Amino acid sequence: MKTKTGRYSSYIRPFTSILDLIILNVSFITLMGFSSNTIGHLILMSCTWLIIASYLGFYEVYRYTKVISIFNCTFKQGLIFTLFCFFYAYFFYEKIKFEEIVFFVSGVVVLILFFKLSIYFFLKKYRILFRGNFRRVVLLGSSKSINPLKHFFTENPDYGYQLIQTFEFNVAANNNINQSLLFVLENKIDELYCSMDDLTLNQIKEIVYFADNNFKTLKFIPDEKQLLSPNAVFEYYDYIPIVSFRNILLDDRLNKQIKRGFDIIFSTLIIVGILSWLTPILAILIKLDSKGSLFFIQKRNGLNYIEFNCYKYRSMEINEQADSIQAAKNDNRITKIGKFMRKTSIDELPQFFNVLNGDMSVVGPRPHMVSHTEMYALKIDKFMIRHFIKPGITGLAQTKGFRGEIESESDIINRVKYDIFYMKNWSILLDMKIIIVTILNVIKGEEKAY
Repeated sequence: MKTKTGRYSSYIRPFTSILDLIILNVSFITLMGFSSNTIGHLILMSCTWLIIASYLGFYEVYRYTKVISIFNCTFKQGLIFTLFCFFYAYFFYEKIKFEEIVFFVSGVVVLILFFKLSIYFFLKKYRILFRGNFRRVVLLGSSKSINPLKHFFTENPDYGYQLIQTFEFNVAANNNINQSLLFVLENKIDELYCSMDDLTLNQIKEIVYFADNNFKTLKFIPDEKQLLSPNAVFEYYDYIPIVSFRNILLDDRLNKQIKRGFDIIFSTLIIVGILSWLTPILAILIKLDSKGSLFFIQKRNGLNYIEFNCYKYRSMEINEQADSIQAAKNDNRITKIGKFMRKTSIDELPQFFNVLNGDMSVVGPRPHMVSHTEMYALKIDKFMIRHFIKPGITGLAQTKGFRGEIESESDIINRVKYDIFYMKNWSILLDMKIIIVTILNVIKGEEKAY
């Protein structure tokens, strides 16, 4: 269902779009000057900006929208608009220089982003300080299902949700929902959040009917299996609707090319700038510390479950359990230099050769040793979905603390959840964020880096 806007929310998007057009037009006049033909050019450029914005959802910013999503959409908006400006200048402004176009678009995008973020953070502060721009909400479902969202609403007032009441339901109890729906009407509730796992099909139908007929926003909390599943997408073969359950952004050819280009550039910089001098030094230290080769090569499963040779600096004594038992805390197989390399994640750096070779990506789901992959594939639901994209040197799950030794089943389940979230929400800016967080974690040290 469409989200119902608050008292003044409907004015925010028109205001921001008008502000953006003012910035665009004033910047153009400042650069090119004003003449009899300027008005026509301004109208065309303004319309183009709005068309691109409509296509990308540039003004679809909600209270739950993440800042990185705003940056990502602004980056795409600026890139497409830049291409249009080059094309437009080729036919109408042949004398304009390349640098002037770049300066013009960069200035426009930076100013628009500044005001966009200013409004975004102002509204967050406004909700906290003045208790305005709030949505009144209720939760329906078992305590287990609704407690995380209850905690979120309570601890994050800047998002603008005011939790008024919770109604605990479960399928076994066969609760009557009339009382909760009456409460929604009497207390002018804006949004209902219902746990699908705790309601019967008839109850869901009743709630949907109520929301449709009383102009209430209705949202559902998915259960564990639905949370792990990629977004369902409707496709049409002629007039026949077909549901597709794979919606992976990196299946798109352009996204693949962008990510591959970034991988090649980044891995080349690391190999030339760091590994070229670090490898000879580590070769000497590793050889002095223990017998064996410089590199440890292990079979891992990559894209489409295809096996590849994963490279690492050797951090253990040569042992027969290297391909079957993960390193544990105080593992006596780890060498002295190996402890330092594993603590600082230096042992993973040779995987940039895997990235350059195309077996891995800089960011993606971390690959497991083949024996563990086979084991988790049988035990963990949706585990194999991770192999729809290339594995990474680092990943979203690792930045959230789920790295290293798997001590319980919840560790691997959470890895899969974060990996699937990454696959469904990938962007080049998300990759950059994960890389930065990974570097910061290495600098300050991680508990499970051993």
